[in-house]
Amino acid sequence: MVFDKFAYKKIFNKMFSKPVTITFWDGDTVTYGEGAPVATIKFNEMIPMTSMMKNPTLTLGEAYMDGIVDIDGSLQEVIVSAYQSKDSFFNGSKFAKFVPKQKHTKEASQEDVQSHYDIGNDFYEKWLDPTMTYSCAYFKTEDDTLEEAQYNKVRHILNKLHAKRGESLLDIGCGWGTLIITAAKEYGLKSRGVTLSQEQYDFVSKRIVEEGLENQVEVYLRDYRDVTQTYDHITSVGMFEHVGKENLSEYFQNVSDRLNPNGTALIHGITGQHIGAGVDPWINKYIFPGGYIPHLAELVEIVMDLPLQFDDIEPLRRHYQKTLEIWTDNFHAVKADVIDSMGERFYRMWDMYLQACAASFESGNIDVIQFLMSKGPSMHDMPMTRAYIYEADNAK
Repeated sequence: MVFDKFAYKKIFNKMFSKPVTITFWDGDTVTYGEGAPVATIKFNEMIPMTSMMKNPTLTLGEAYMDGIVDIDGSLQEVIVSAYQSKDSFFNGSKFAKFVPKQKHTKEASQEDVQSHYDIGNDFYEKWLDPTMTYSCAYFKTEDDTLEEAQYNKVRHILNKLHAKRGESLLDIGCGWGTLIITAAKEYGLKSRGVTLSQEQYDFVSKRIVEEGLENQVEVYLRDYRDVTQTYDHITSVGMFEHVGKENLSEYFQNVSDRLNPNGTALIHGITGQHIGAGVDPWINKYIFPGGYIPHLAELVEIVMDLPLQFDDIEPLRRHYQKTLEIWTDNFHAVKADVIDSMGERFYRMWDMYLQACAASFESGNIDVIQFLMSKGPSMHDMPMTRAYIYEADNAK
């Protein structure tokens, strides 16, 4: 135990870029760094140093879930401080080796998706905005509400496609349906969405009927690999993170195959800023089983082997940080309700997940990028500049 405490103190001396107070299991308290600490980390029990060194994010994540570690202050700031310290063992990516390769069969993909999204619509309704959009929002101003920013994002995507009324749209991984509903109502598109989540499918099916859009919008409980029709436009938001490293080429090949000649696709997803930076064993075990966040160069290389042309690449990292911070505030506001229905361990798990993701975007470990692509042979009717996007954005 004495050796473990000595080792902890040696590690903590270099772990944080901002001052942090550590209270050890025996009551000993040490502040690392100069100035007022951003948070106090309390170890209620000793965690063997061998576990910490073998798999630190999984060990600490589970310790926080189980109440072995408590944090008084901003968990997000603690994680940012650890990421930003050049000498911390959390700096950069060292954890890709802990995530096993997975086959990502259709059956496995459905099981992975349902383990996260089929927790229950009532759970997500507690802290998402009324659009039930569970992806990065787009803040045109600092004062936009989350609901406004989510509609901004949907319209920003649809505006980029340069779609015309009456054309067809496929949304791969359609979530709770705000994009396909908006595409039909505001843009006159014939929209189709696919999802592997039963809860999402039921929710969207009900929305379609309530909006009277049965002749214009369809949703299917189906793997994207089972879609056979082709479309004028394709969108996919927060989807490629779920397909796995081994399936990325197949995913983008499917996008190409399902897109009509001269069609446009908008693919929106999280990328790692460093090789393996988006791989975390704790998130893979508890939050997104089967998930993999690719490096930007990895995606570009895959797309360049397909008959697709990049037309625009837009990073939105700060937008996702802000989105997650609002989600965290919303989640904290319903703490008692979540603990009552799901238990404290579940609450602590999701609290850590939301704040850790916000910290990853804030520190620059990961980004979220919108890729606008077209499929030849020609795109003669596409505008020459981005002006058409922002003119349409500002018209709403």
